[in-house]
Parts: sequence; C-alpha cells; structure tokens
Amino acid sequence: MCLVGMAVVVGAILKFRLHPFLALMLGALVVGVLAPGEASFAGVGKRLAEAFGTGCGKVGLVIAMAAVIGQCLLVSGAAERIVRGFLSLFGVKRAPLGFLSSGFLLGIPVFFDTVFYLMVPLVRTFAKSNPEKFILALLAVVAGGSMAHSLVPPTPGPITVVENLNQTLEATGQQELDLGIMIAGGLLLGVITIVVGYLYALWANRVFRIPMRRTAMSELTEFEPDPERRLPPLSAAILPVVIPFLLIMMGTIVTSLWGKSTDTDYPLAGQIVLMLGDKHAALAVGALVAVVLALRYRPAGMELPKVIQSALAGGGVIILITAAGAAFGQIMKETGIAEELKDWFSGPEAGGKILIVAFVLTALVRMAQGSATVSMVTTGAIMASLLQGVELDFHPLYLALAIGCGSKPGPWMNDSGFWVISKMSGMTEGETLKTFSVMLTLMGTVGFLVVWIASRIMPMA
Repeated sequence: MCLVGMAVVVGAILKFRLHPFLALMLGALVVGVLAPGEASFAGVGKRLAEAFGTGCGKVGLVIAMAAVIGQCLLVSGAAERIVRGFLSLFGVKRAPLGFLSSGFLLGIPVFFDTVFYLMVPLVRTFAKSNPEKFILALLAVVAGGSMAHSLVPPTPGPITVVENLNQTLEATGQQELDLGIMIAGGLLLGVITIVVGYLYALWANRVFRIPMRRTAMSELTEFEPDPERRLPPLSAAILPVVIPFLLIMMGTIVTSLWGKSTDTDYPLAGQIVLMLGDKHAALAVGALVAVVLALRYRPAGMELPKVIQSALAGGGVIILITAAGAAFGQIMKETGIAEELKDWFSGPEAGGKILIVAFVLTALVRMAQGSATVSMVTTGAIMASLLQGVELDFHPLYLALAIGCGSKPGPWMNDSGFWVISKMSGMTEGETLKTFSVMLTLMGTVGFLVVWIASRIMPMA
C-alpha cells in the first residue's frame, strides 16, 4: 500500500498535472479505501479530515508567520540590506562568499525562488566588472539558498518533517525531536554542505567558462541602486530572522537543563522563556518585528495590508500541502505498514537501513515530481508511519536531516527552480544540468554521508 500510495501521488502530479495538495489527498483516500486497517473504509473521509485538521494545527501558524517574515523582509529592503551587509563584510574579491552566506541566511524565512529573484540582479551587476566569476557567484547563491530551504526551520519542509516524526515518536514513547535541536543541526549540516557546494562552484567556474548572457528577464532585473530608497540598518534587518532562532534555542536550553514534568513546575521566569520559546510565539514575535520594519521602510504608496495578504496567500498554499501530507501519513500509519516491515527494520543495522531508505525515498520522490518541499512532506509522512514498529538507536535529528538531504539530488526539467535559474541566468538547459543539478546532487549526497557517519559515531540516543 505504501508503493500504491506513492504511485498515486507522483502519477497524479506528473501525468495529470494535479496540484500537490490534491495529489496527496487523493493518495491518502486511495490507501484508506484499499487498506483501511482495523477501521472500516466507510469512515475514511472522516479520518482524512481529522488528520488534515491535526496537521494544519501543527504547522499552519508557523508557516503563515514565516511567510509574513519573508515578504516583509523583501518589502522593507531588509533582505537587500542583509545581502549588501555580507558583500561589504567579504569585500569585492570574495563577493561570492557574501552571496553564499546571505543566500543561506535568507533561504531560512524566504522561499528559494524568491531569494534567487532578489539576488540574481546583484550577481549580474557584480559579474559586469568580474565576468570570470559569474558562474561562481551564481552557484554560490543557489548553494546557500537551496540548502537552508531543506534543512533549517521554519521553512515548510523541515518543520513538517519534525511534526510528522514527533507525532509517532510521542505515541511510541521514544525521544522526540526538539525544534531547537533541528535548527542547530540544520545550521551545522547546512554550513558543511554549502562549503561542498562552494568548492564545486569554484571548480565549475574554472572548467566550464560559461559567459553571462543577456536574457529577456535580465533587461528587467538589472540592478540600479535607488538613491532615494531608505534601507534599514543591518542590525535591524536581521532581527526578524535572528529573534525566532534565539527564542526557540532559549526554550530548548531551559528544557534541557531544568527539564520538569509539566510547564507549571517551572518558576515564572522559566515559564515566560518557554512561552516565548514555543515555535508559534517565537515566529509571531519575528513576524511582528518584520511588520514594523515594513511599516517604516516600505516604498512610498505600498499598502501594508496588501503585502500581508500576498504573504498569507502564498503561505496558505504551502499549509494546504503540508496538512495534506500529514493526512497522507496518518492514513499510512493506520494501514499497519509498520508491522509488516518491523522484521526488516530490526537487528544491529536497523538504524542505517532507516536512514538509507529515508534518503533514497526522498530523492526518488524529488526526481519524480520536482518539488523539494513535496518530497520532504511525502517521505516524512511515510517514515513516520514506519517508526511505529521501530525503536531508533540514534537521535531522530539524523532521520530528519537525512530526509532534508534527500530532497536535493536530481533536480532537472520538472523542477520550477531549474527553469528559474536557467532563464534568469541565461544558461542553456545543458549548462544548467551540469552546474546547478550536479552541485545540488553532490551537496545532498555528501550531506547524507555526514549524517550517516555522525549517527554511527555520535548517536545521541
């Protein structure tokens, strides 16, 4: 039934061009009817709705707040200030490192396509005086933004994987994955993988010698500084990104050092820290700061309500997809698939098998339908159903990171990001395959190897 469900989801997207939300719900419905488990298939619709509502409740507010943060960063000029701050820090000679670092930071609250749209005019402007480093700078943006998108919450993929896994881990009495731990682990692995990506970019820039070409889109996006535009100071621009991280990490530290059975066992100060360290509150504070920046620094004539509406409209689509993924996973759990595979996921190599399956399955879904987020949502739901009959011998962080790395290999023509990069950079399809596609595949594979080795050496169980 697991394979049938995946086939329905992927086939609906590829063959019939259905939206991922509809494809995931259809897959869940088919699995629920064909393998209802202990329940009657007459109640599939009700179970599907309940699972969808639960999934939406877990990730909906977080994704909405992250969307507001990302949109307000763009409108206020804070995103541009962050990029310029990193470029000033590294200097002209090492500007590609500035693109790499700022792309990684902005890739956390802002969707990758948007990060690329924002930064490619700056890359083209830099390449006018440094044409020999065009591909290096371009790939540096891609390396930074793409890895943050798959590894560091509050982007939809990682946070949905955490929620899916935790639902099963809690039900089976196993160690749960704290969001602060996921952020720390995602940042650490992200730094390792973007270094790998940057090294490949250096090699590709030297070997392929792809020139910067004029494109239909480049005429519209050539960057010309607006002397009248006020940008927020860097210290304020980074606050919407940094504050949620700090609050969540503080909550994690308090829980780890002074863990109590219930929240009421903490003193008042501890309860305040835990309240602000909750992912919903932390992202809400970050969103509030981002809105204040947008109010003060938005372009003249731009109405803030329309900015928020645009952000929520985009975030709403992602919420639907992630909640549908949660419903798909819950129906999979109820089929009893975990019991069927329990014997295979047992023994001394069980942990290694689970990580390999998670990575390969995510990569296959990604290559089949093109979206990194959908591949993470789908595989996270399936792996959560498999965990019902398995006891992990390592920290669940490694499983979540393996899924994140699996969403990178094999991007090609069915990936919207592939065409955004190709058309805005002026590269041909072949050039995009041997630069963008190869680099992401390398980064994801190396990242997984790091995760696998770390799970063996430092299981943290």
